[in-house]
Amino acid sequence: MPSAENYCPFIDFMDGICYAWDIEVIILKISNNILKHYLKNVYFITGTAYAGKSTTVKMLAERYDMIFCGENYHSKVSDIVATPEAQPDISFINNLKDWNDFVTRSPEEYERWIYSTAKEAAEFEVAELIAISQDKKVIVDTNIPVDILKEIADYNHVAVMLSPQSMSVDRFFDRSDPDKQFILSVIDSCENPDEVMENYKRGLALINSKKHYDEYANSGFFTVVRENNGIDTREQVCDTIARHFGLIK
Repeated sequence: MPSAENYCPFIDFMDGICYAWDIEVIILKISNNILKHYLKNVYFITGTAYAGKSTTVKMLAERYDMIFCGENYHSKVSDIVATPEAQPDISFINNLKDWNDFVTRSPEEYERWIYSTAKEAAEFEVAELIAISQDKKVIVDTNIPVDILKEIADYNHVAVMLSPQSMSVDRFFDRSDPDKQFILSVIDSCENPDEVMENYKRGLALINSKKHYDEYANSGFFTVVRENNGIDTREQVCDTIARHFGLIK
């Protein structure tokens, strides 16, 4: 007899007669220790916006001949596979009729959506990383939540990069990142672009709030904090994280 949580009675009616079928629902769960084993060649960088994650991941990939996984690298699969039933927040983008609806959401809804999407995407990230990392080291700009990273990666395979909230919000659109420039163009096309921009930045402020900053800072992972002083520290940061990852012998 299957356990109560895996047991689902199915009732059908045919020709006025009720038929009951016993169906056992089997849910596959892969234990975290198994995932950690298969992710042993993966190095994760996470943190707040404008902390230098993308740049550092790219530099490490080039310097140490690692497979490069940039921001949202999983989307080529998740955009196709995600369903509203299983991944409602990833599917929000896929089913979006008007991008104005994306940039005019309340700041609170934007914050909720960002962190919920990261949880949904974590499964796609793990699957993709296992698939590509068996024969070569991988460096990834990840959105996998830190509580999950604690279970699937060792301390010396994760680095957190943080920036002041002012940089995360005020300089969010300073880069030539195609996704961010597209969002900027959508905001500019709105009827009241200044109001929409202000609303969008309030959402960014919530996403990069002290609450979320502290979640990263207090995660227990190796952390690098970017200072807002105009000094180019890319090489220094790259060396620091490479040593933490054990890439420099």
